[in-house]
Amino acid sequence: MNLFRRQFLHLATGALTLGMARAEDQIYVMKISGPTINDAPHLFMKNYAAAIEKDSGGRIKPEVYPASQLGSIPRQIEGTQFGAIQASNIPPEFFVGVDERFEVMAAPGLVDSMEHGQRLAADPAVLKLMLGLGANKGLRGAGLYIAQPSCIISKTPIRHLADFKGKKIRIFASQFQTAAFERLGATPVAMTLGDVLPALQQGTIDGAVAGIGVFVNMKFNDAAKYVVETNQPAIFIIFEVSQKWYDTLPKDLQQMVDHDGRSESLAINAPALKMYHDQRNAWIAAGGELISLPKDEQAKMMRILSSVGDDVSKSKPRLREAYQIVTDAAQRTRRTAS
Repeated sequence: MNLFRRQFLHLATGALTLGMARAEDQIYVMKISGPTINDAPHLFMKNYAAAIEKDSGGRIKPEVYPASQLGSIPRQIEGTQFGAIQASNIPPEFFVGVDERFEVMAAPGLVDSMEHGQRLAADPAVLKLMLGLGANKGLRGAGLYIAQPSCIISKTPIRHLADFKGKKIRIFASQFQTAAFERLGATPVAMTLGDVLPALQQGTIDGAVAGIGVFVNMKFNDAAKYVVETNQPAIFIIFEVSQKWYDTLPKDLQQMVDHDGRSESLAINAPALKMYHDQRNAWIAAGGELISLPKDEQAKMMRILSSVGDDVSKSKPRLREAYQIVTDAAQRTRRTAS
């Protein structure tokens, strides 16, 4: 009996050791997807991929897919939820179908500048809220950062508030943006990025909201050359990891996935700011025009939009609570010198 026990324990120990060795040797592919290319979000994906491969000692093998190579934005989100894509890097308001609170970062007037947006995205209360929103829907938030302010490209110039009236403007999937453009007299049309350029070329829409990097890097100047810099709302990016995939990882790799998401969300700040200024110059160099509303009209626009967040969220308790969290944080992180 003792001999049998010793043999059993020996075999069991060997199997356990072999299992641990196999777990440590296993390679986990991490497909990282996003809708844009050659801009701050794309750079974030590349930097994250380099960091996670290095920190994991090659046990995680990242693959970066910019420019919606893995499908439209809704397909990327679904793929991340179900584990076909391991991480997506997308503006949070496109996740409203998962949870309506994702759109709170798109509230007009939330931030005054990119630097203010960087401080807001790093606020502990905001991170706790935003990174936890998809927890029961197959998503694990791992990073949050600002890409740049939004602007509007159009086939005919928008030089005054009155020029918005009657125009069909592509927006992100956000009630905050819908309400904002309706107040300006425009017709908002929610549309995924891959459909925007052909819609602009074909005249289905008159203009589109995005960051200047999108217009430069995706050659929108072939379809339109006028960009009005309303700078509202800011474009934030949330880095969501597939919970299904995350749960297959050993604990040490899970910690690396989370840690690198947070650290790269901070590390992207300085490059993103430089890229924003470089892309503005590149738009002009490509023959485009950057337009600013007259100061009095910009101020009037902000007054018109100032109550959008309150009005959209007032009848939705969960959205209202989330909106209060981010607006309180925005006030805390606002600096008069920013």
